[in-house]
Amino acid sequence: MSGYDPQQAASWGPRHTPVLHGHDEAEATLLEAWASGRLPHAWLITGPRGVGKSTLAFRFARFLLANGPAGSRDEGPNLFGDAPVLPDTLAIPEDHPVFSRIASAGHADLITVERSFDEKGDRWRGDIVVQDVRAVIDRFGKTAAEGGYRVCIVDAADDMNTNAANALLKILEEPPPNAVLLLVSHAPGGLLPTIRSRCRRLALKPLEDAALVPALDRLLPDLDAAERRGLAVLAEGAPGRAVLLAGQGGLKLLHGLLEMIGQLPKPDIAKLHAFGDALGRDRSGAGFQVMGELFRWWLARLVRAAAGDRIGGPGWAEIFPGETALARRLAGWQTPDRWAEDWEQVGRLLDRGESVNLDRKQMLLNLFAMLGRAAAR
Repeated sequence: MSGYDPQQAASWGPRHTPVLHGHDEAEATLLEAWASGRLPHAWLITGPRGVGKSTLAFRFARFLLANGPAGSRDEGPNLFGDAPVLPDTLAIPEDHPVFSRIASAGHADLITVERSFDEKGDRWRGDIVVQDVRAVIDRFGKTAAEGGYRVCIVDAADDMNTNAANALLKILEEPPPNAVLLLVSHAPGGLLPTIRSRCRRLALKPLEDAALVPALDRLLPDLDAAERRGLAVLAEGAPGRAVLLAGQGGLKLLHGLLEMIGQLPKPDIAKLHAFGDALGRDRSGAGFQVMGELFRWWLARLVRAAAGDRIGGPGWAEIFPGETALARRLAGWQTPDRWAEDWEQVGRLLDRGESVNLDRKQMLLNLFAMLGRAAAR
């Protein structure tokens, strides 16, 4: 869905999160690599946006900075010959000094690379620039402040421009001892092949419901159960996506969209204009962007379910009361193939409108006019 917002993530984000849901296998892989004493110097943590990649990266960073290299602590066999006891989890207690220092961005041996704030433009930069990566080069050129690891988290590596990527590649090619780079990537295919080849890849999958539900209970405790269930459907296994949508009013926007779609082929023009006016008053354009993404997402959901004859069946979870009946009615208008064509046209309309900065209200009216034609076929 929407991109990373450093300000919004600051209150709930990975730097502060003590719990990781649903990625036990990935955690075990990292523990095993650390315990072997041959920890790869670079990891590429991949998966859909919002599934917990950054949370895992910070969790591993805390573990490394709290424990140091395997074998560096006094864990040898005791008087009775017992084997050393190694950690069986990456978790670090919230009252641990390393946890609190990382949460406050105050640990000398952890550096994070993300889109920085442009003071002149008074906005967050669209890319990670070379100056951001040079800070890593400077830090990695010095001895670790606490004698253990130096860790760098790049979140997300996809945001690096060409100069930043080439600068990072130099570090990957000649990493200093006890330095670990954790690269978070939503779309690793877009990274330089030379960067991918120098990292060990760790792929995270969307969470199953058994892990997603408790994650949302913890992350969104102020919402009622029905709202969390709706966001769980929208999230598609990505708790971070659910949190962002909750903050952006995603459920309310989708409910308004479905209400107007349900009136087709004769929508309430006054309500449609009012909805467009409300989106137009948001100068940032964030509300319209979320609306457009939800519009595409819900049509794709309709196409997939209609093609597999799954509307209301196994694997279909209703977001709002009446959504199933609406989806069945729309599926009866035309074939899934025709709906797929409309989904593509919706995407083209939104992309073209954004590229030339068309009036948002007019774009909304155009979208519903297109759906109205589909209803009249």
